[in-house]
Amino acid sequence: MLVQEFRTEVVPAGERWDLWQDIAGRTHLPNLLRSEREDDFLATMRVLPLGDVQIAELRCPQLDTVRTARGIRRFDPEVFQVNCQFRGEGCATQNGRESTFRRGDLVLVDSSLPYEARLTEVSAPLSCMIVTLPHALLPLPPRTIRRVLAAPVPLGHGMGGALYRWLADVATRADEFTPADAPALASVTTDLLATVLGRCLDVEDAMTPESRRRALHIRIRDFIDQNLGDPSLSPATIAAAHGISVRHLHQLFAEEGATPAAWIRHRRLERCRRDLTDPRLRGRSIQAVAARWGFGDPATFSRLFRRAYGTTPRDYRHHDHRRHA
Repeated sequence: MLVQEFRTEVVPAGERWDLWQDIAGRTHLPNLLRSEREDDFLATMRVLPLGDVQIAELRCPQLDTVRTARGIRRFDPEVFQVNCQFRGEGCATQNGRESTFRRGDLVLVDSSLPYEARLTEVSAPLSCMIVTLPHALLPLPPRTIRRVLAAPVPLGHGMGGALYRWLADVATRADEFTPADAPALASVTTDLLATVLGRCLDVEDAMTPESRRRALHIRIRDFIDQNLGDPSLSPATIAAAHGISVRHLHQLFAEEGATPAAWIRHRRLERCRRDLTDPRLRGRSIQAVAARWGFGDPATFSRLFRRAYGTTPRDYRHHDHRRHA
């Protein structure tokens, strides 16, 4: 298992703040930390080390982080830290800019410049994902990146939405990843970040061709996931939605040994399989489950499902129900 988990609840209340400062200093940067809840700082952190890139899920009470010039002189790994806010709000100051952010926003800071950040809980412990990566891995000009430091970037739609859903899915599936997954996780995360920031600054052309190609592929797969229930979803409609030719679309998928049609079928079957094991959907017919994810012909669905999973949809659902019972 790849994920590393840290919990302050393993020590008495009076020792939790000291433990958290030690955890934060080892997993991120040795900054100055403050909190209104230092008397009982109940927090968790789940860290995915991905080589040069790190993704961390943080749940904690109110927290202030201050990076000083003295701290930079003592130790500077020359990294960017990207905060994606899932719950709560905050503010950040760096490079002459002060801004506020909230749920669904991304904020970028540079370890080589002083900064201050405050994370504030609203009605429950705040939650965020922090991506740390070296300067050299973000394929955008340094002068350009400085323009977005401490500025909130909304992740409500388009590639921003794809990044938000990607990080949320990484957090949900953290226990499933192995060290062999690290390079792919790091590459996808970096490309998505570069694309979101590049579009925010209208400098996507500054990205390398390889980064743009991978980002386009990710955007297309996210589009497919968002439209699986549409029976008209096809390579032609996907290509048209992204302003590329069907041939270009096939080339993108061929690089991973697949085809667009096969990927659509695979994702639809996975969604059906998930629904068939969901206790909340036990009263929904198998035909309704299939139709929900774009399979109009029950016989075709049953044949494809059996080919993929070695059993019929009905037997699969029955076996799963008995196993949980």
